[in-house]
Amino acid sequence: MSDLVLLPVFNEEATVMEVLDAVRRHFAGEVLVIDDGSTDGTAAALARRDDVTVITHPVNLGYGRALAEGFSVARVRGAARVVTMDCDGQHEPAHILPFLAALDEGFDIVSGSRYLPGSSGIGAEAPEERRAVNARVTEEVNRVTGWGLTDSFCGFKAYRLAALADIELAEPGYAMPLELWAKAWRAGLRVRESAVERIYCRHDRSFGAALDDPDRRLEYYFRVWNAALAAPMREDG
Repeated sequence: MSDLVLLPVFNEEATVMEVLDAVRRHFAGEVLVIDDGSTDGTAAALARRDDVTVITHPVNLGYGRALAEGFSVARVRGAARVVTMDCDGQHEPAHILPFLAALDEGFDIVSGSRYLPGSSGIGAEAPEERRAVNARVTEEVNRVTGWGLTDSFCGFKAYRLAALADIELAEPGYAMPLELWAKAWRAGLRVRESAVERIYCRHDRSFGAALDDPDRRLEYYFRVWNAALAAPMREDG
């Protein structure tokens, strides 16, 4: 069974090399980096590595678009399981192999949670407005699915690619996780959370333009969530 670690990257010059070094200490398989139109020194840093595969977008296409493309490339390369991580230093690569092992217990998606009892905090506290938005969205996801999630937005996940075969991920932006949850629930996928650290090193990260306003971001998230609940599935024909 082939495994692949997928990292979408945008302007991560300060952390990308350290993160990839840490991934390599825990994972010997293929690492795929989607450089989503970085305008800093990220591309130059990635060019110095010969232990990762890099796909470069000439312009920024969005977090969701980068992940969807990564899943497609992983399938072409014969991967059966994919772990997704952010490249800003907020995900601890030591969880990669335990996440993959959890898939072997019969789950289709293993999702990191920063808010389970076993989740420890490192560095600064999460910005309060981000925690509030996450909590509100997680409440709605649980109301519909009955899953009992604690963290809707952690990008640290493991997937069985075969389980995603009937799920089309079309949302290009940061709300892609909500499209995923809605369509995963409709497809009957088996989901589990696993505790990861809450690592916040920078509070100045931007969602871009109007989405830095929490009310507008929440409206965007729910718009994508509701559309995904209503959208035709591939299996529907």
